[in-house]
Amino acid sequence: MITSMQNQWVKLFRKLHVSKHRHELNLSLVEGSHLVEEAIVSGCELEHFCFTEGWRDRNLDLHQQALNRSQHVELVSDSVLSAMTTTVNPDGVVATIGRQVHWELGHLESFGLALSRIQDPGNVGTMIRTAAAAGIDELWVSGDSVELDHPKVMRASAGQWFRLPMVTVEDLGSQIIQAKQAGIQVVTTVPTADRIHWEADFTKPTLVVMGNEGAGLSPEIADLADVPVRIPLARGVESLNVAIAAAIILYEVQRQRQMLIQVQR
Repeated sequence: MITSMQNQWVKLFRKLHVSKHRHELNLSLVEGSHLVEEAIVSGCELEHFCFTEGWRDRNLDLHQQALNRSQHVELVSDSVLSAMTTTVNPDGVVATIGRQVHWELGHLESFGLALSRIQDPGNVGTMIRTAAAAGIDELWVSGDSVELDHPKVMRASAGQWFRLPMVTVEDLGSQIIQAKQAGIQVVTTVPTADRIHWEADFTKPTLVVMGNEGAGLSPEIADLADVPVRIPLARGVESLNVAIAAAIILYEVQRQRQMLIQVQR
């Protein structure tokens, strides 16, 4: 059992709290039972697998599954496990996987979501979770957004990080132009738009683009919109959290498409 904070494994895991070291080591952190389980179900190999005695005794089946998919395994003390993770109250398990680029572009056919300059990892993780629930084909994240393998992004995704096709796009504007050329309408949320979001025709192939939490979309990205829309707000309310706004738009897309299916029956 590892009990020393000076152990090389502890130093390795603590390095992974920082983006630069995740790049250098080509590893991502997987924190907590749910994410470890989702990683295994999705077919990931665990490069490192660390757990406490208490966690092992409470999770015998998952422990065995993880052992079968792990390259390196260590039992650690509770205090060491806490030092290895970024969470305040870890549940007793942490692992690493090879840093993933995720999927290649090419899954977008009918319904996509693009995130431009989103900085809060909790927002990105929440939108990953919501996008998966709403049934999008693919998620694009601009290169100047928070990294997809930020530990908080992964935790906030509630496991959908391993299931949703998503990719970091360095030149988001060019990718949006390609989508338009392929016949996909681009919908943006703009507070000054004339059209309310439910007035847009989301039965068409659609890419929804969401912008930075404070500044919104850059003029270059906003100008690419085919259909700018706004979400109506009560007097005195300036804006919505970007993850909430995304959920409203994505589920309006789903609602319209379900209604069309019912009408066609």
